[in-house]
Amino acid sequence: QVQLVESGGGLVQAGGSLRLSCAASGRTFSSYVMGWFRQAPGKGREFVAAISWRIGSSYYADSVKGRFTISRDNAKNTVYLQMNSLSPEDTAVYYCAAKQSIVVVTTTNYPYWGQGTQVTVSS
Repeated sequence: QVQLVESGGGLVQAGGSLRLSCAASGRTFSSYVMGWFRQAPGKGREFVAAISWRIGSSYYADSVKGRFTISRDNAKNTVYLQMNSLSPEDTAVYYCAAKQSIVVVTTTNYPYWGQGTQVTVSS
């Protein structure tokens, strides 16, 4: 059974940084794509970033490009989302997701999800 556990959320001032972690277990993830999504109050879940575990190729939503960086640590089975230059518009619950795929997937069509971690950016 795939398990994804996010951590690293919190309260930060505008312009600050946070690093989210997603610890993955239950499978060998070399053929998986790992994604980060977020959901703000009253809004739908939106794609943030994704990475191919095998080759490390990544893709970002336009709204975070240049500010956020997704990476993975194969030895720790962990995916990270480094978030810099945060703004109040980034406030949301951030979710990690996993999907067996050879291409990066930017829709919410992922079968495995973590429980989410809250990120709040104050102005």
